[in-house]
Amino acid sequence: MDKFVIKQSKNPENHKSERCEIKWQMDKEVVDSSDERAESPRKKLKSNRESEETEPLALLAEQELVRDVEYSWKRIRAEGLDCDYTKIFTKSEADDIFLQLEKVLEYFSGDLTKVQVFGKWHNIPRQQVTYGDLGLTYTYSGVTLAPKPWLPVLEKIRDRVTQATGHTFNFVLINRYKDGNDHIGEHRDDEKELEPRSPIASVSFGACRDFIFRHGHSRGKNATRRLEPVKLLLGHGSLLLMNYPTNVHWYHSLPARKKVLAPRVNLTFRKVVAPPKN
Repeated sequence: MDKFVIKQSKNPENHKSERCEIKWQMDKEVVDSSDERAESPRKKLKSNRESEETEPLALLAEQELVRDVEYSWKRIRAEGLDCDYTKIFTKSEADDIFLQLEKVLEYFSGDLTKVQVFGKWHNIPRQQVTYGDLGLTYTYSGVTLAPKPWLPVLEKIRDRVTQATGHTFNFVLINRYKDGNDHIGEHRDDEKELEPRSPIASVSFGACRDFIFRHGHSRGKNATRRLEPVKLLLGHGSLLLMNYPTNVHWYHSLPARKKVLAPRVNLTFRKVVAPPKN
């Protein structure tokens, strides 16, 4: 099993500037972009498509979105887990975007701030809102969400993600964590509205927080296997691309961290299938 070591600067000023690093002890197939075998998500997407004899027009159109911009990618691999991590915004860009998000986002209120777990309704320990293309809906934990129209700052982030990965997205779920008390429990993003095999792009701004993957067979008292969790630090202006089949086998969470005092805004860009027209 791959072992992951998280290193974070003890200097508070360095922490504020999100100079948090992820270092890997490589037992198997965890490589970075300097490895000859490493391939960025957009290059991998392009090579996969070029190897096919025929392609739908939609895929050909999306392939044209691939850009010649290089990023330093970290590949995160374990059994059934396939993720790619990089910084897609400079610190000054990320600072500016974070301030814009704090100013313009309008989070849900009322019943849309609750989720259903084992038949009971609970207030979510964070703020939440969705934006996206007109006519889409997204249902999870007993709540159906209709996205608000795209904002310019969200389009800027979405376009940068597409530039880096070659994938397009029509929906974003945004979570705001006011401090380390706000959190999200273990879950999988496997809702039926999501396009099969499409990745989920998680972009983070603000406080650097722990992000933990746990294999589905290693959860709870009745776990059938002993697979170590994969722990990451998601930095300011970073992108974590969760590729198929990660959400089939692994749960992820952002646990509470009492010592974190600053807010964090996370945007998970998704490809949602439009409902059929009557």
